[in-house]
Amino acid sequence: MEIKFLDLKAINAQYAEELKGAAHRVIDSGWYILGQELQSFEREFADYCGTKFSVGVGNGFDALSLTLRSWKNMGKIAEGDEIIVPANTYIATILAVTENALNPVLVEPDINTYNISVDAIREKVTKRTRAVMPVHLYGRIAEMDSIMDYAEAQKLLVLEDCAQAHGAILNGKVAGAWGHAGAFSFYPGKNLGALGDGGAVTTSDEELAESLKILRNYGSEKKYQNCIKGVNSRLDELQAAFLRVRLKYLDKENHRRREIASQYERRIVCKEIVLPKGDSGGNVVWHIYPIRTKRRDELKAYLADSGVDTMVHYPIPPHKQLAYLEWNSKQLPVTEAIHHEILSLPISPVMNNDEVDKIISLLNGFK
Repeated sequence: MEIKFLDLKAINAQYAEELKGAAHRVIDSGWYILGQELQSFEREFADYCGTKFSVGVGNGFDALSLTLRSWKNMGKIAEGDEIIVPANTYIATILAVTENALNPVLVEPDINTYNISVDAIREKVTKRTRAVMPVHLYGRIAEMDSIMDYAEAQKLLVLEDCAQAHGAILNGKVAGAWGHAGAFSFYPGKNLGALGDGGAVTTSDEELAESLKILRNYGSEKKYQNCIKGVNSRLDELQAAFLRVRLKYLDKENHRRREIASQYERRIVCKEIVLPKGDSGGNVVWHIYPIRTKRRDELKAYLADSGVDTMVHYPIPPHKQLAYLEWNSKQLPVTEAIHHEILSLPISPVMNNDEVDKIISLLNGFK
């Protein structure tokens, strides 16, 4: 029995007829950019997240970067300002900051949740700090209630990186509705994935939403009239139509991920393995189920020999990447330990119970 880390073909096969119908609808419309499908998806996704607006863009990176750029255009931040970012995030979060000539301030995460805490943020705030970018890593929302209380007291902007947290909930509020804006990726492997690239920003700030709509379309509000220097980053009609189909089943798929995670939590007893913090409230969406072990590479090979595909999220932390050579001597021990020990188990919503049983049995047999 071969177990894929994530079987996208099988996931989308469940909805094949609806996806084909969505494609036919777009083809027959004759309108392929900034049309009715995008408008409908933006409205439906905003309603799902509990925000007034969502703005579709080309990908998750652009969702982050263009939000920061819009805030610059709106005079809320300026070049050289500091943006607090978790050190153990995927590099896209940090690239969005440096892309805008802003200074990322790397903060160590809580080893129990892999997210940044308000206490860690408080230690790094300076007179130049203008925003905080909490990342809801692996599908668990950061402690946004405390973070928002502190940010509002300090007059800091908050941009949630929700790329791994579609549908995650904290205290009844969905990811993307906590901060002043939330940035989503619809990369195919996400919990809410398109059949290509895509992204969106959620917000209840009308000025920001309008700024993003202009910025994503060459800085144009009216055709052939460009009021600012914009970019081309538009969620196309076809991907918007596909996402409208997938959005209907997001909660169902997240529920199945939670079922698998519950099995892992209750039944994996190998002493070599550190399991992630549990989810007693059923609020984590488990984009990734991350275990830790000091024998990570050995365990990965052991599982591969038995046909179980795993992944490492992520092998090299951003501050050790060549892209940020100026940070390579920086020491961030918690982040580095996570990156050296983390291993992601399969947690696909189309996995069956026999596959889950096999993974658990293999892990418990690891010596």
